[in-house]
Amino acid sequence: MSVKNLLNGVILFTSSVLILVTSASVVVAKQHLEIPVSGMVTMVDLGAKKCIPCKMMAPIMEELEAEYKGRAAIVFIDVWENPNAGNDYGISLIPTQIFYDAKGNEVLRHEGFYDKASIISELTKLGVK
Repeated sequence: MSVKNLLNGVILFTSSVLILVTSASVVVAKQHLEIPVSGMVTMVDLGAKKCIPCKMMAPIMEELEAEYKGRAAIVFIDVWENPNAGNDYGISLIPTQIFYDAKGNEVLRHEGFYDKASIISELTKLGVK
């Protein structure tokens, strides 16, 4: 599980939810993920729900998450809701997509909008069927 300190709380990344745990509240999510997911090809999209190219990618990410469930981890992190993520992942603009192989090695970074066919091509190159 990827855990980062945030002021007096903790943030946990999940497949589709950013969780903020403070002494006052705990939000329960459906699935906690270590990023990259151990033993699985992982694609992380760092963006924001309100940026235009990120909004264009949102339905693609939802489709890919459903289509590749159990075969590859498709993760979205909103950098405006989690401002430390930009530094943690070393990004300079959004959206940025990072692909990891099943061993957890970063193999590709792409900046800007990335169409579904190109993402599928990269996942296929990494051995995802």
